[in-house]
Amino acid sequence: MRVAIIGTGYVGLVSGACFADFGHTVTCVDKDAGKIEKLKAGVMPIYEPGLDALVASNVKEERLFFTTDAKEAIKGADAVFIAVGTPSRRGDGHADLSYVYGAAEEIAGLMEGFTVVVTKSTVPVGTGDEVEEIIRKARPDADFAVVSNPEFLREGAAIKDFKIPDRVVVGTDDARARDVMKELYRPLFLNETPILFTSRRTSELIKYAANAFLAVKITFINEMADLCEKVGANVQEVSRGIGLDGRIGAKFLNAGPGYGGSCFPKDTLALTKTANDYGSPVRIVDTVIDVNAARKKAMADKVIAAMGGDVTGKTIGVLGLAFKQNTDDMRDAPSLDILPALQAAGARIVAYDPEAMKEAAHLLKNIEFADSAYKALDGADAMVIITEWDQFRALDMGRIKAAMKGNTVVDLRNIYSPEDMAKRGFAYTSIGRPVV
Repeated sequence: MRVAIIGTGYVGLVSGACFADFGHTVTCVDKDAGKIEKLKAGVMPIYEPGLDALVASNVKEERLFFTTDAKEAIKGADAVFIAVGTPSRRGDGHADLSYVYGAAEEIAGLMEGFTVVVTKSTVPVGTGDEVEEIIRKARPDADFAVVSNPEFLREGAAIKDFKIPDRVVVGTDDARARDVMKELYRPLFLNETPILFTSRRTSELIKYAANAFLAVKITFINEMADLCEKVGANVQEVSRGIGLDGRIGAKFLNAGPGYGGSCFPKDTLALTKTANDYGSPVRIVDTVIDVNAARKKAMADKVIAAMGGDVTGKTIGVLGLAFKQNTDDMRDAPSLDILPALQAAGARIVAYDPEAMKEAAHLLKNIEFADSAYKALDGADAMVIITEWDQFRALDMGRIKAAMKGNTVVDLRNIYSPEDMAKRGFAYTSIGRPVV
């Protein structure tokens, strides 16, 4: 099938490359000419494991193309995916749908024959109705169907999530559109992937409900971690104890500094705004947003307390800046709250992240960046682990102990053993676990 993807951000680029790998002919469109030229040259705008190789192989096989010419991509396409950004709107927290509506207007003027217009962007309930109205108003004679097909991609595991998903959700009541979507995802039928067909509005809400539930789960275990610290329990054992319950499940029960990234912060906020507009508030999600924001700020206090209550003139070596491992995404990362607070308290920050330092440099001021984890810790009074990159899980602690000026370690991801760290002579603080 012929597919056009409007937007070459995280969702659009990954989706386009994976659809091409399924055997479809895919053209990805973006207005940023520089970005398109880099993509044609094999330079990825984001860090996602395996994406560069996947793009290169499908470009070579002439299944994947990049262009700034929307007409070239949309003309004759069986399906046109809208995969543009929907950031939080300044001032009120609602999702900014201007890019989605702009894409709809452009598609309306260029499509030929029966076309399935698919909203892949995360959009509030009813957006598909608005997209349909925009296209119908611009092209009263057009033959098309608007479909909701939300993405469920985890940064750092997006290709696997697209190719081996838990489920695919498609929102449409149009029989022809359903057939097109079945053909697009036909390779997944071979793996017996559940394909859930719903109404368009139900599909739109599923995406927000899923992200909100995961944010609730993360925030719940973070609050349990705080309680564990008060009563002398171990949050990792609590997580395992409840996660083995099939009704709960083990995923997203790892205590840490709070959630961030491109999805959970904006999607939980957008859901609460929509719910309030309809007079059906989601108070649990409202609370989660507040608790998570407070938690990220409280992590700086945790570091200061571990260093004796005063970090004035102290050097803190920080490992990890991105909101999670295997990505360079800094959007709403806990480090953006933690590090400025430590600086305000008088600390000097030397940081290392395998992928996110370039982006972090635009967002964090007066931070010194190191070339490696070990260089970040040279002469440091304390080590603080913010992001759980695999390469931080087996550091040479003897080398670190010799290089550091102090012996304080604050592990906000619980990747080391308190007992082992104590034996090595570190004053070790983690999340929700008894101090040894």
